[in-house]
Amino acid sequence: MSNPLPADLRYTESHEWVRQNPDGSLTIGISDHAQHALGDLVFVETPEAGRVLAAGEACAVVESVKAASDVYSPLAGTVLEANAALAEAPEKINADPYGDGWLWRLKPASPAAFAALLDATGYQRLLAAAE
Repeated sequence: MSNPLPADLRYTESHEWVRQNPDGSLTIGISDHAQHALGDLVFVETPEAGRVLAAGEACAVVESVKAASDVYSPLAGTVLEANAALAEAPEKINADPYGDGWLWRLKPASPAAFAALLDATGYQRLLAAAE
């Protein structure tokens, strides 16, 4: 992995990351590992605002020149906003997966569920075990 994992984020086994925002909402994206494995992204489809998601539900798609991959909601909740900039510039995910490359923001059904996700150390162990 080229960059250290941000310690303030939580992660899933399917390579999504989750950031808890000051207002209690969550920002979700795919990890640097996931974007690197996919390669240069050419298309992104994000969930629409207002959509209610179940934990583990496929709700977004990222597509590169070599593959398309579903993105799963790490937690149940309601989509507040999608990153509209990705429609015109999906490569933002490759350039800045933990910043400008975020996919959507979610109002979680259970705020406590965030703590149950993998921390950076747990996610790093998952990646190391897969090598």
